[in-house]
Amino acid sequence: MRLAHIDGRLVIKAPQGYLDVAAESQGRFGPDPQAVLADWESFADWARGYLASPGAGTATPVATGADAVWGSPVGRPAQIFAVGLNYRDHIAESKLDVPTEPAVFTKFATSLTSHERPVELPEGLVDWEAELVVVIGAECHRVSRENAWSHVAGLTVGQDLSERKLQLTGPAPQFSLGKSYPGFAPLGPELVSTDEFADPDDLEIGCRLEGGEVLQNSRTRHMVFDVPELIARLSAVCPLLPGDIIFTGTPAGVGGARTPQKFLAPGDVLVTWIEGIGTLRNPMTAS
Repeated sequence: MRLAHIDGRLVIKAPQGYLDVAAESQGRFGPDPQAVLADWESFADWARGYLASPGAGTATPVATGADAVWGSPVGRPAQIFAVGLNYRDHIAESKLDVPTEPAVFTKFATSLTSHERPVELPEGLVDWEAELVVVIGAECHRVSRENAWSHVAGLTVGQDLSERKLQLTGPAPQFSLGKSYPGFAPLGPELVSTDEFADPDDLEIGCRLEGGEVLQNSRTRHMVFDVPELIARLSAVCPLLPGDIIFTGTPAGVGGARTPQKFLAPGDVLVTWIEGIGTLRNPMTAS
């Protein structure tokens, strides 16, 4: 199934377009993505049954024109995890050794934004990082890698935008602050359940500037720590809660590693895609 958040309402995708979840479930499930993730097993059972029913094919879709406001398909996660140095080519361009443990930091919740939302660039050097984002659907603590995928609600497209000056300031780098300006965690446009993928561990990922060059292009199979391994290692320490999200790292091609370096500027439109999930678009504006 494919979910989105349009004009403040949770919607589910059918062949004719997006359908309002609250209306089609007759109020069993509301318009809030976070509430649905908190009851994911029940919702997923209803959604699969509904999409297979005759009524789904005759329902009227919601409007998705130019005036539609896309929201985060996740809602308000209690925890946002992010992983650095998780693609071998990005590790090589960073001139660092392959880690033996995931390099984990957080992005603060006020950095979340969504598809088509402008990102106001602060002073400094703002870089792009296309990322596969995992959304937890069932609480897990000390889960094995073999059982990890069963705790995932779905996958979405993300950008771990990073202001490199602040990120690398001081004797201890400020990863979380440098990556948590407002708008620095775009997600969307859809949350796609794991049963939609032939192999969720091997998806094309990339980003480009609209009308310009491709900046990143790789496949998620090149992660050092794949999704099941990340879930196992994170949940060994922190219980993962429904709606929590994990930014899983970025491949090579970031601006700070280029010669000469290249960073985002007002007027740029950053387009990020992941195979089988969709395309996330965010215009950059001046502060």
